[in-house]
Amino acid sequence: MPSQQRGQGQWALGHLEPLNPAERFKKDDSGLNVRDRIISRYSVQGFDSIDPADLRGRFRWWGLYTQRRPGIEGGRTGALDAEIEDSCFMMRVRIPGGQLSAPQLRVVAGIAKEYGRDLADVTDRQNVQYHWIRIEDVPAIWARLEEVGLSSQEACGDVPRNILGCPVAGLDATEVLDATAALRATEAVAAGNPEFANLPRKFKTAISGCSSHCTPHEVNDISFVGVIGPDGQPGFDLWVGGGLSTNPMLAQRLGAFVEPDQVPEVWTGVTRLFRDYGYRRLRSRARLKFLVADWGAERFREVLEKEYLGAALPDGPAPAPPAAGARDHVGAHRQQDGRYYVGVTPHVGRTSGTQLWQVADLAEEYGSGRVTTTTEQKLLILDIPERNLPELVAALTAADLQPEPSPFRRGTMACTGLEFCKLAIVETKQRARDLYAELDRRLPDFDTPITINVNGCPNSCARFQLADIGLKGSIVDGQEGFQVHLGGSLGADPSFGRKLRGLKVSADGLPDYVERLLRNYRADRADGEAFASWVRRADQGLLS
Repeated sequence: MPSQQRGQGQWALGHLEPLNPAERFKKDDSGLNVRDRIISRYSVQGFDSIDPADLRGRFRWWGLYTQRRPGIEGGRTGALDAEIEDSCFMMRVRIPGGQLSAPQLRVVAGIAKEYGRDLADVTDRQNVQYHWIRIEDVPAIWARLEEVGLSSQEACGDVPRNILGCPVAGLDATEVLDATAALRATEAVAAGNPEFANLPRKFKTAISGCSSHCTPHEVNDISFVGVIGPDGQPGFDLWVGGGLSTNPMLAQRLGAFVEPDQVPEVWTGVTRLFRDYGYRRLRSRARLKFLVADWGAERFREVLEKEYLGAALPDGPAPAPPAAGARDHVGAHRQQDGRYYVGVTPHVGRTSGTQLWQVADLAEEYGSGRVTTTTEQKLLILDIPERNLPELVAALTAADLQPEPSPFRRGTMACTGLEFCKLAIVETKQRARDLYAELDRRLPDFDTPITINVNGCPNSCARFQLADIGLKGSIVDGQEGFQVHLGGSLGADPSFGRKLRGLKVSADGLPDYVERLLRNYRADRADGEAFASWVRRADQGLLS
């Protein structure tokens, strides 16, 4: 097959000469090395002093992207970076497993207030993302983060990205196992390791024992999914090769059982395999999913065991289907220890330093001071005695952080969008907020869980292919609009959303379209029929 022929840049086959500009700048100098230049040169001499290969390449290894210059419309997307980029940056904070203490959260909040115009976004990779960051301020920001054990290192780039974990690991009464130790041990191997600082493309990891499957293992490069093993002890089922963007693929089970203390070793083996055999000619085919698709699970497992682990892994069972209900942990839930956690819903992940500081204060006043982020752009406060629940819920509601949101607010996600992202075609955050506010007004009695994922471009940062209603930014009749994907789902019956030929909706017409669609669903569904199931059988006329 073509992908296995010479010339794909696979290191294991001896093809070490870079085949595109990205591979060239990575070979010329590691992205990890740009930190010193930022501190000693760029932050002193200013934005105009930054080498383009650092600015649009290696800066990502330290969580930095230039943001979109205000006023550049979506029709200009795709132009040269220099034509549309601002001299300010987006910066991501790496938060493994989404775990934060109140002191850490106050530092995150304080940076947003002082350096980022009081904006902070909770992403669906459990990061916090800043905007409006000046290069002159980056060293001071790093110093503050590192004082509390946080960093922006490898939050972007062709590296192991932030490792996803269940935000209530060790607390959830229904979990298969607590994956915290395995995640932390793997993070210690992954973050900042020069051995993994030049992968073919981004590399996304999830390690979780959550029975709700809240870290979507089906679409990560590598996932360790909690299972009860052949001997009755809990461990992990190994999945590889998932990913979305313009060529979405579901991950494949390798059928291998991994004991908890083996996770860092197995993760290292898979990552080395990707580094050595991954395709490096075309950036569009460099994700692990393409190698897994070409090889198949059987060959991938064979190479992993023989060349990288030196031993076979035992066969293991598939994970149980996810527990019924949403994957987002929103609301008040009893912990194993009898205390509670409360999950709240910011507006499509958009929050502020001021609001995050409030969350830190509330976490200390009513709980243990622990806060977590989720893969659904939500926030959780942990370890709350039952007697404190009513006051905490009231305080969170007053702070516009809803523990009991409407189905529309709860189920809507949005990427960064045109406001800051150089790849976006349309605005997303405010349009998503306006959409669910309008749906709340028009359909106040709608009580069925529904997911609406709003994406500014085809790259699927907001996972539009997996939503009940996925909206991909597009230009419609010269104006901002969306291509519609319907019926995406994960779990027992995973499927990417159905794309109807020619179905595009203008941004202004979005509330009317979604209202009509949901009314059709309510009128035509069978008892208990989920939206995604209905979409698969519904007449196209009801979907248009």
